[in-house]
Amino acid sequence: MEEKTWTPAELLQLSGGYWNACALHAAVALDVATPLAGEALTAAEVAERLAVDVRGVAMLLDALAAMALVHKREDRYEAAPFAARYLAKSSPEYLGYIIMHHHHLMAGWSRLDEAVRRGAPVRESASHGDDEGARESFLMGMFNLAMQSAPKVVPLIDLTGRKRLLDLGGGPGTWAINFCLQNPRLDAIVYDLPTTRRFAEETVARFGLADRVGFVAGDFLENDTPKGFDVVWLSQILHAYGPDQCAVILEKAVGALEPGGLLLVQEFILDDTRSGPLFPALFSLNMLVGTTAGQSYSEHELYSMMAAAGLRDVRRLPLELPNGSGILAGTVRQR
Repeated sequence: MEEKTWTPAELLQLSGGYWNACALHAAVALDVATPLAGEALTAAEVAERLAVDVRGVAMLLDALAAMALVHKREDRYEAAPFAARYLAKSSPEYLGYIIMHHHHLMAGWSRLDEAVRRGAPVRESASHGDDEGARESFLMGMFNLAMQSAPKVVPLIDLTGRKRLLDLGGGPGTWAINFCLQNPRLDAIVYDLPTTRRFAEETVARFGLADRVGFVAGDFLENDTPKGFDVVWLSQILHAYGPDQCAVILEKAVGALEPGGLLLVQEFILDDTRSGPLFPALFSLNMLVGTTAGQSYSEHELYSMMAAAGLRDVRRLPLELPNGSGILAGTVRQR
């Protein structure tokens, strides 16, 4: 592989790239796209609707126009079609939750040097913290992300003949919902913290699946998990924990399965050198900033942990997924 080289200009562009992100985050935090979706307004009109300073919002709107997120014609601004689709709260494809989750992560990332120096987190976990806004951004941000991939990935996973699925740490239940939509004879349980219940039940109801997707509250490290499933889905959970805790989680996942049951583990997977792909490598730093022992794992490490949990025929499914994601499958031995 040819080595990447950087020019000084590229290096400085990389260093200042957060300016673009901050402008986007501000636009979402202020909900700029909603009034501009399908209507051209002046900066003064936007300022009045959002109850913000006219000078400040005019400067933000001009930056967003330079970023092609809004269109400016004379003194009026209108959201670009893709911005109206993904950044306006009125759109069913709104991605603002995951963008706001990224915004909440920035303060911790700005202290990455401190986290590296100490080898310890510098921010509170959004899922376990007391900030309701950060929790909503995290949980519904997971919905935003999963809805980008689940409708494409789920049809490629064969669950023929399987009837009960446990979405362990399933958050708002996006994957459980999509598995049930794809498999009409499948029922599911989302198991997550009590603070997640409202988000999961509202999301499930939105898809008309309240009779097939239930919610059980609990902490999979501290409490017993439900039993009697023939599929357990464990998506983007292990990276938040160290190897010892991963072993406990996998043991409980296996314990929830009937003989012959299938465990599916989705993760951002490093190659065995741990130096790539880029996203899982950077995501490990995100875990350093926000968790006591979390990290991205290599394919070999995940294989070994799943085998140690008592799974056989552990394999990586041949799927092309974004951001270095992969899905590993293993089957519970017949007792």
